[in-house]
Amino acid sequence: MENYEQSFNYENCLRNEELTKQGYEKKKQRKTGTTIAGIIFKDGVVLGADTRATEGYIVADGNCEKIHRISDYIYCCGAGTSADTENTTALISSKLELMRLTTGREPRVQNALTLLKQYLYHYHGYVSAALVLGGVDFKGPHLHMIHPHGSTSTLPFLTMGSGSLAAMAVFEAEYKTDLDEESAKNLVHKAITAGIFNDLGSGGNVDLCVMKFQNTQFFRNFDKPNKRKFSRINAYRFPKGTTQFLEEKVTLLRKNLVIENLDKNNNNNDNDNNDNNDNNDL
Repeated sequence: MENYEQSFNYENCLRNEELTKQGYEKKKQRKTGTTIAGIIFKDGVVLGADTRATEGYIVADGNCEKIHRISDYIYCCGAGTSADTENTTALISSKLELMRLTTGREPRVQNALTLLKQYLYHYHGYVSAALVLGGVDFKGPHLHMIHPHGSTSTLPFLTMGSGSLAAMAVFEAEYKTDLDEESAKNLVHKAITAGIFNDLGSGGNVDLCVMKFQNTQFFRNFDKPNKRKFSRINAYRFPKGTTQFLEEKVTLLRKNLVIENLDKNNNNNDNDNNDNNDNNDL
């Protein structure tokens, strides 16, 4: 296993545990919100995700990307801390690219799975990245779930995130073996939409990624279920008198304006006279 000690420091974690033993109140973790899902159909894999990024109880971004590229035919959905998911997937993507350049072959999905779970297991869950990994190689379609502690599962359909229960209910009710591509896309779209409307931490739009053998299609903003019915620009028009007030006082401000006109011809003549005087002095 590679040594990752230089990229992570456990001192703060040990300090927090020691302070908790001394009676100090332990800091509460902020709840994260996401709905990610994946499904295997007869020709490949479909991944889906919502696009809401939260900071505690605040919606920080309503249209972020949660489906990350690992290689041309391997993609990964991330839930948890956005910085952890993005940097973890970017690191593994770079390692697989170096492997591809060294061997001259496309990486297998199992290679990405091994690197991801070893990396997360090394940090004992302190890297908050819950991942749904999907891809297609010469052995066919693959779909894996990776928990922040490094444990993995392999199933024909998967969901993760705070909206996973609503999405899993859709899969368990309507999943069938040997689905075609269009039916799989519609099912993943329905599962992500269920998470968006039944989980406060999930929202925004629906992103999909369809992977088949040597063919990948990414559908950014495949659906916008929460599209605004009006524009914020010039949308708020309140008639005068809507807000009551007790007193109105208008003070007129006096301003003294000084207007200066510069005559370029006079300035040029003055400069010529000055030059002549300087020559005469010499």
